[in-house]
Amino acid sequence: MLTIKSIPAFSDNYIWLIQGPDNRCVVVDPGDATPVLDCLNTSNLTLEAILITHHHHDHVGGISELKRAFPACKIVGPGAEAIPGLTQSVEDGDQVDIFGERFMVLGLPGHTSGHIAYVGDGKLFCGDTLFSAGCGRLFEGTAAQMYNSLQKLTALPDETEVFCAHEYTSSNLAFALVAEQDNPHLQRYREEVSQRRARGISTIPTTLGLEKRVNPFLRCDQPSIKKAVSDKAVNDSDLETFAALRRWKDNF
Repeated sequence: MLTIKSIPAFSDNYIWLIQGPDNRCVVVDPGDATPVLDCLNTSNLTLEAILITHHHHDHVGGISELKRAFPACKIVGPGAEAIPGLTQSVEDGDQVDIFGERFMVLGLPGHTSGHIAYVGDGKLFCGDTLFSAGCGRLFEGTAAQMYNSLQKLTALPDETEVFCAHEYTSSNLAFALVAEQDNPHLQRYREEVSQRRARGISTIPTTLGLEKRVNPFLRCDQPSIKKAVSDKAVNDSDLETFAALRRWKDNF
């Protein structure tokens, strides 16, 4: 089992550090090099590779400085996007070895056109596609692409741990509780999240099993969600339910 540590960055980003044997590590989506270097220096770790999910600056901004500090470090990321310093381009269906654990690359267009995720060892590093109780905005992709990407994630085992890139849970829950106010799982989760955040504790990782119970964007087949968007959707298909829900959240 790999050891995962969160490195907070900016106001709400998480850079994920995956620690292997012999003080070697990999980081995921380092938007800022400074907190990563501080962590590596404090723990005497050597950076072997950087995994990138998509090209937004808050995910790639630290690459150049980290590469200067660790010249042998590999930069792995989506070949369909412009990733600075990329040394290994990957796409849907490819595999990446992380300290003996095999991670599958999943193509997840929607937030950006070439967004990818890495899944292995019971862990999912999904960037800005799936958040706890929410999902990413559609900056480049279509609602159909994002819906299909989320469906791909729901096919993974329920116990899969979800390491997304932002602490958005509290604000996502505010919307989710309007969209599905009678969901008892949501009400219990809100209390848990409120207590955790009051103590300064992260809500991430979450699990896919939990998200299937509380995340409205994964519940577009449910009558309660369809009813909530009935005045905003042009039909009651699961895809249109998702599209209407996403439009609503954009202006919430």
